[in-house]
Parts: sequence; C-alpha cells; structure tokens
Amino acid sequence: MAFTEQYDVVVVGAGHAGCEAAMAAARMGLKTAIITMNMDLIAQMSCNPAVGGVAKGHLVREVDALGGVMGEVADAVGIQFRLLNTSRGPAVWSPRAQCDKQLYRVKMREVLESQAGLHIRQAEVVDLVLDEGQGSEGEGQGSRVEGRDEGPASRVQGPGRRVVGLKLRDGRRLLAGATIITTGTFLNGLIHCGEERYPAGRSGEPASVLLGEALRALGLRTCRLKTGTPPRLDGRTIRWEAFEEQPGDADPTPFSFRTKKIVQPQVSCHIAFTTPETLRLIRENVHRSAMYSGQIEGIGPRYCPSIEDKIVKFPDKTQHQFFLEPEGLNTHEVYVNGMSTSLPMEVQWQIVRSIPGLDQAEMLRPGYAIEYDSVDATELDRTLRVKSMEGLYLAGQINGTSGYEEAACQGIMAGINAALWLKGEAPFTMDRTEGYTGILIDDLISKGTNEPYRMFTSRAEFRLHLRIDNADRRLTPHGRRLGLIGDEAWAEYERKRARMSALERLLTSTKVDAERLGRAGFGELPATGGLTWAQLLKRPEVTIGPVLGALREELAREPALAVWTVPTADDCGLPPLAQEQVRAKDGAREIVGISGGGNCGIERSVLRNEARAVETEIKFAGYLEQQKKSIEKLKAAESVSIPEWIEYGAISGLSREMRETLERVRPITIGQASRLQGVTPAALSLVHVSIRLQGARRAAVL
Repeated sequence: MAFTEQYDVVVVGAGHAGCEAAMAAARMGLKTAIITMNMDLIAQMSCNPAVGGVAKGHLVREVDALGGVMGEVADAVGIQFRLLNTSRGPAVWSPRAQCDKQLYRVKMREVLESQAGLHIRQAEVVDLVLDEGQGSEGEGQGSRVEGRDEGPASRVQGPGRRVVGLKLRDGRRLLAGATIITTGTFLNGLIHCGEERYPAGRSGEPASVLLGEALRALGLRTCRLKTGTPPRLDGRTIRWEAFEEQPGDADPTPFSFRTKKIVQPQVSCHIAFTTPETLRLIRENVHRSAMYSGQIEGIGPRYCPSIEDKIVKFPDKTQHQFFLEPEGLNTHEVYVNGMSTSLPMEVQWQIVRSIPGLDQAEMLRPGYAIEYDSVDATELDRTLRVKSMEGLYLAGQINGTSGYEEAACQGIMAGINAALWLKGEAPFTMDRTEGYTGILIDDLISKGTNEPYRMFTSRAEFRLHLRIDNADRRLTPHGRRLGLIGDEAWAEYERKRARMSALERLLTSTKVDAERLGRAGFGELPATGGLTWAQLLKRPEVTIGPVLGALREELAREPALAVWTVPTADDCGLPPLAQEQVRAKDGAREIVGISGGGNCGIERSVLRNEARAVETEIKFAGYLEQQKKSIEKLKAAESVSIPEWIEYGAISGLSREMRETLERVRPITIGQASRLQGVTPAALSLVHVSIRLQGARRAAVL
C-alpha cells in the first residue's frame, strides 16, 4: 500500500504564487503542504532579481495589505529601491526594488519554515488523485480513492469530478481537501538557445512533464506561451566607468506597510546602449533565433520583447537601452535587463562584446527562451477554482500571466479561497474597483489571454482610486477578517488611520494666516484670505511638506500628530517633512528623498508617505468623488447576477460567436459579460431579459 499523508491544502510549486498561497492557507489555520522539486530554490527569481515596477508595485502593495509576504521579503533583501513615475501623478507612482537573488530565496524559505501548520516537501508531482463522487468535502475519499486506477487522471470523466490529492514520483500520495497548482514555466517546459533545445522548467531544472500530461487529460483548454531571459555577465570584467550610473532613492520607499527599516546596503545599477555593430550582428543572425526560425510555437510577451524582436519590429530605431543590474551583494553576477534573447550562445557573446565597456566582459550564463503550457483562464471562476473540477485551483504563470508580482497576487487569492471553501465560508473576491488584483483576475477569467499577461496602470478604470498609498485602507480590513493580519500589525494600522484622520481634521479646520504662510514659503500666493490649509493644498504649487513645517505648534498640541515634530540630528529642529521645504528651494518641482541621521530613514519615510496620502486625498478630492460615482454605476451592473442555469442557446438574437463566448466563459454577472470580447450592449439586454423569462419558465415547471 502506498505511503499516504493527509493535509487540508496542498500547493504544487514553491515559486512566488505558491509561497503566497501556502502562507495564506496556513495562516488561516489549515494544515498545508507546499511541494517543490528543489527546496534550495524556493522563490527562485528565474529572471530579473527585482520586485515591483509600474503597476507591479501596486500588486505587491495589495498582496502586503492582505497579509502576504512578498513585500516584507523584498524589503528585507532589497539592494536598490526606486519610486517610479514621480514626475507624474500619485495614481501611477510605483515602487521597485532590485533584490539580492540568493538572499531572497533564503529569506522566503525562512518565512515559510517559521509558519505554524505549513509543511515543505521536496518531490515531483506526477498525477492528480481524483474522486468521482459528488458529495461534500471528504466524501468519497475512502474506497473509491484507494481503489482508483493509478493511470492518468483522464480516466475519470464526467460531472462531479473532484481533486482529492496528488501522486508523487516516489510513490507517495498526498491527500487533501483542496489542491492549488502553481507550476510557473515547468509544465512541459522547453528551453531554446539558438538551434539547441531541450526540456527544462528553467535552466538546470527538469520540466514537469507527467503533471502537464495529467492536466491536459482533464480536458482543460491549454496553449503554449513563451518567455525569455538575458545573458548574465561577470561584473569583474565590466568597465563600469563607461556607463551612466543609476543610483537608487536616497530615502527608500518600502513595499510593506509593516516595514520599519531597510537594512541592506544600497547599490547602483548602470545604463547602457546598443551600438550600430550590435544591431548589425542581430540582423545578420536573426534567422538563427528560435523566435524567428519557426522553432518556437509559443507566443511571447508583447511588452517585454527579446532584443531580436526589438530590432525586427522597430527597424527605424538606431539605439536600444538596457540596464546592468547586480544580482546580489555577495556575487559578481550581473543581469543585463533589456537583452532577453534566444540567439545562439556564440552570437550572444559577440553582441555583448560589441558594446563599449563590455568588450572584455565574460558571459557566465547565456540567455534563452522557454516555452511552456498554460491553461485558458476562462476555465476558472473568480476564486481561481477550475469550474469543472471541485477542489482544484490554479495560480500564477499557469494562468497565462508573466511576472513575479502577477503570480503572487493570484497565489494569495487562491490560498484564501481554497481555505474558505474548505471551511464552508463565503469566497473572498475583488472586483475591478477594489484593486489591481481584481482587475487582473477579471481580465483573465473574462477574456483569457493568448500572450503572457502583464499588469499596467492603464488597465485600471479607476486608477486614482487604486493608489499604492491606500492599498492598506482598501484591503487590510479584509486581511484582518480573514485571519492574515496579526494583532500587532492591526494595531499599527489603526494608529496610522488615527494619525491620518487627525491630520486631515487639522488641515480642514485651521485657517491660513500671513505669518505661517510666509514660514511655509508661500507668502507671495494670491487670494489666500479666509482659506483653510486644506483648501490651499488644492493648488498645484502647494505641497504638504512646507505646510506641516508651518503648523509645527498645532501638530505638537495634537497627541496623534506630535510624532511629526520630533527633531532630527541634521535638520536644526525642523519637523521631518518641513525639511523638504528647505531643500525644495533649489528649484526642483518635488523632493522625493530625505536623508539624515537621528530619526531619519524608514520611519521618516513612513510619516512622509502618510502625509502625502492625506495630501492626495485633499488635492484630488473632486476627481475622487467623480470616480466614486462611476464606481457605483459599475457596481450596479456587477450586482445583476447571471444564474448558472441560463441557456444561451435558447436566446434568439444572439450571434453564434456571442453564444460560444458566453457558453465558454459562463460570466456570473452582467458586468462581467459586458467585458467579454464581441458581446454587444444589445446582447446584454437580451441576456438581461432572458434571465427573467427563463426564470419564470423554470419556476412554472418546478
């Protein structure tokens, strides 16, 4: 008899989706196992060792606000932090951190191992254990499961199928109430480097072939996608003086609302450009690229193209930018961001050396492309459960996304909902008005994707409402209710809310006077009589730092706000944010970083970010109010449910294409149906009317 272990939840894969899924389920009190083929490569950063970026930083903040771990781990091992898009409005500000690649996986494993109820197992999953019974949780897991044919999962067909565990290559079986698959690029992965190709999940690791076959056998719609990675160089062989230095922010912006201090030494990246010789080499050898030789079937990411893709698709461009980014503090390995390629290794070597400063560079690892299986995400419901299969959830690149951050947000949502389902509680979902996570999931389950899906701020209808600074106010109460936010973190969240509320009250109730106006550096502003400081803040030239400097006495009298008046070692007694006023006199539009001793550093950053969040709410109050009205309209459409029993084939007036789309996706609301490709407003009206008509007929029969 096979050795069997029993868990509530099992997670297949210990990448960024798997780690979040497993942590969420375990923190919610379920006995959880996470299965990886190599315990030493948990949370491996297969591509760029960086977290965040435009829109991606929003996702990390949302994961953190719910109680996830990616943000805290990135803060602990980040070696360069930058807040992107600060020349634009606060809706699109996004944090990014270059991380120490080795430390990231070490820290993540430490986090997983310290979580009660979470068990890490090294093994290869080769099949799913299925139960044909249709009962509630646990029913049918006895004789029928034990007597099941050990062949492919496809031997169980028809409705009522349920995944009740996994079969491992070593003969073990792990039985569980819910299974979450987060296999990344490992499902039937195939690496391409020029004319060479070989099966692999990523370089140096085997592909998951048997599990890929088992998933295909379930009848799920799949497609082949492709991604790639650039060469890595030996930093000791690079002439760094030939490149423009790109330092991080002097005052780092962390990902996690719970981070108090950035502890790692900070380093610089460097900016480089291709040369005419680089372009010539690529053009002459592009036919040898697996992307252009016809060797690759999968579709690559449109917004992260290979270097040969850039040359072919943008022939008028004579120069392309890339970045030299360190992979860690204790390694000389350098990631060449922007040079992803599947050209042969010898061509990659020539390309690297065609760039001044890299003419003597040694290539430690070549770039390569990898294609892999993904599942059509329209097979999933909003909880990321496979609609045709009880107990089975999918998260991460298997659903057609690209990026660590997109994977992490799916992972935490799958973990939460698997746990809630086993507990018999209502699912937790986000709609498009509540977070970028909700937008990502809605896009995937409504439209699917035929290329690796990447998040952008442009995908959000209400991006001013979905900023990085208010992610905790949007989502942390949900995390607390779900059991993912501990007592200490919740108490700090409530203190923050109290500080922000007190500051807003102070600004809206205190009148501007000439003395304080001059102290803030705004003495020349016209028409300030009778205004409150909040009204003055609505003007684009007025920022929060100087205002707080002028209100020091008022801040000191308010217990919740006195923290803003604590002097530091280098600011001559000015409150932390007032120092921005002093340094802004150099003529810069906005001062992002503040440095200094004493109470400077991340604690100052926390206060600065809180003050700026209040400023944003005041300055953009009119726009936010308009968005709230639009959100109410969208929610009204989302509130009209489409019952599971509706028969689209019986609705006259729908085109065949629309029927097929509606049958394939089976939207659960009129709002979701409105976002399906090819579904017109007229079709929505027909569906709306048919819900009532078909419902009346069903009621008459019953």
